Amino acid sequence: MDDKKMKVLLYLKKSSLDRSGKAPIMGRITLGRSIAQFSCKLFCNPDLWNPRESRMDGKSREAVEVNAKLDNLLLAVQSSYQSLLAKGLPFDATDIKEHFQGCVQSRMMLLERFDDLIEEMKGHVGVDIKENSLASYRQTRARLQQFIRAKHKVSDLTFSQLTEDFIKQFEQYVIGEVGLKQSTCYNMAVLIKKVCKLAYREGAADSLLFDNVHVDKGDSRLPKALDKDALDKLKALRFDGLDEDMETARNVFLFACYTGAAYCDLMALNHKHLVRDDEGALWLKFNRQKTGVLCRVKLLPEALRLLEQLHSDARETLLPYMNYATYLSCLKAISL
Repeated sequence: MDDKKMKVLLYLKKSSLDRSGKAPIMGRITLGRSIAQFSCKLFCNPDLWNPRESRMDGKSREAVEVNAKLDNLLLAVQSSYQSLLAKGLPFDATDIKEHFQGCVQSRMMLLERFDDLIEEMKGHVGVDIKENSLASYRQTRARLQQFIRAKHKVSDLTFSQLTEDFIKQFEQYVIGEVGLKQSTCYNMAVLIKKVCKLAYREGAADSLLFDNVHVDKGDSRLPKALDKDALDKLKALRFDGLDEDMETARNVFLFACYTGAAYCDLMALNHKHLVRDDEGALWLKFNRQKTGVLCRVKLLPEALRLLEQLHSDARETLLPYMNYATYLSCLKAISL
């Protein structure tokens, strides 16, 4: 094979456009008279594809990312060619394809790709996701690592080692042994599937793992409402400084009851959100973080008393910040 040069051509398969109008990027390895085609697991708008350069035109974020992945892919193909050449045995284009695809699949690890996804999502904070959403990625990653170490006795798994029952085993572990809710498990499974889908598109997995695996969303019943007696009992609780977090959680929850505001909106409230009407009554005026809808809430006397109680010159926000997980655990501890 020394006298035969390998050629790699990248092209678009325009006959297989996806719903967004993008075409899959394909590769063709030619060695002598042998030819092998493969999918790059990447997609491109046909108008942005440069067939002469075999890459995307422009300097957009998408173009930079796709071109970088194509460069890595070409390096992997070239590395496989050199490895087979060094063995001194006959091989063809199909052997090169199988070698480089096997190398990619065998070296990419699940938790490693999850870490990359977390790094990618950091750039989305404040744009299309919130910091709390990023925390769910980290929590899922931590539980996944815990599961792999407990059940597989290794620090990480390659995508080629994952079987279709992996998700179900993970579900049984986090619900049965860790004690998480079904709804929490469902949210974690969604993120795991997302990582696997990315790995498939990048060529790190040879199949779309867990695409047909169903994980139940959990109890969809409406939350139980507090009646007046329960609310009065909650207001009457005394902590005497023994558990500051629990008292803060109780007060934040009461303020939510009096205003109807969501947790994420409460944590963002500051003095600029307080306005007075013509009669001197104090109102909250803010845009909901989730929908952007403008909200106006007249503050009840109970809410005003809580604001005065929780006031601090050391911070700009109206209420003390409390991590959502801590907030929920405190409410659970006082039987809410």
